[in-house]
Amino acid sequence: MSNAIHILPMHADHIPAIAKLERECFSRPWSERMLSEELENQCAAFLTALDDKGEVLGYAGLLVAADEGYITNVAVFPQHRRRGVAAKLLQVFCDFAAAHHLAFLTLEVRPSNDAAIALYASFGFTERGRRRNYYDLPKEDALILTRDFG
Repeated sequence: MSNAIHILPMHADHIPAIAKLERECFSRPWSERMLSEELENQCAAFLTALDDKGEVLGYAGLLVAADEGYITNVAVFPQHRRRGVAAKLLQVFCDFAAAHHLAFLTLEVRPSNDAAIALYASFGFTERGRRRNYYDLPKEDALILTRDFG
C-alpha cells in the first residue's frame, strides 16, 4: 500500500464515498444531497484526501464568513486513521486561514474524542467554550476549539 496522500477539492465523483464515510463516522451524517449542495456554495471549501489509486481516505469541510473560518467536518475512514490524513487536511485549512488573513478557525468536537482533540491541539487549537448537549446518539456536549490567526 502506498503512503501517498493527495489533497484535492471535493468533486462530485467523491460524494458517494464521502457519504459512506459520514455514515460510518457520525450519528447525524450528511447526505449525498447535502454534500452535493456544498459544491455550489461559494463560502465553502471541501477537501478530499485520496490515495494513489484515487480511493477516498477522508475529507474535511470549511465554511468562511467574513474573516472567520468554521471547520464543519473532518473524517477519515477507520482503516486509514493514524497515517496523517486528517493532519494533511487540517494543514491545508490552516495554511488557507493564514494566507487569507482569517481571524480564526473554529470547530466543535466531542469531549470523548481524545484522538481528534490531540490532533487539533497539535495545530494550536485551544478550548474556548462548550455547547451543552450538542451531539446525539449518544448525547454529549461539544467542545469549541479555536485557533487564532490575527
